[in-house]
Amino acid sequence: MTRGRRPSIFQIGQIRDDGTTVTVSGWGLGLCADNCNCHRHPVGRHLTLFEDTATGSLGLVRHGGPCACCQPWTYAELEAVLQDLADVAALMAEA
Repeated sequence: MTRGRRPSIFQIGQIRDDGTTVTVSGWGLGLCADNCNCHRHPVGRHLTLFEDTATGSLGLVRHGGPCACCQPWTYAELEAVLQDLADVAALMAEA
C-alpha cells in the first residue's frame, strides 16, 4: 500500500469478489481536504464518485484539469478498511 492523501470515507460499503468480477457498492467518499475544489462540480458543487474497474480503484471525479491533491482508494485498501473494522468490532466484543 502506498502512502498519500485519499478522499475521506464517510460511509462504509461492501466489496464482493466472485472470482471474475469485483463489485464495490455503498461507499460514501468526501473531500480529501477542506479547501479542495477540484472535485466539486463547477456549477452544482456536488461530488461524484469515479470507479476505475481497469485499475481497481474508487475515487472522486476531477473537474477543471489535472489534480494532484489526492489518489483514489484501491479495492485492496478498501478491503483493509473493512478488515480493520471487523478486528475492532471483535476486540470490543471481547471487552
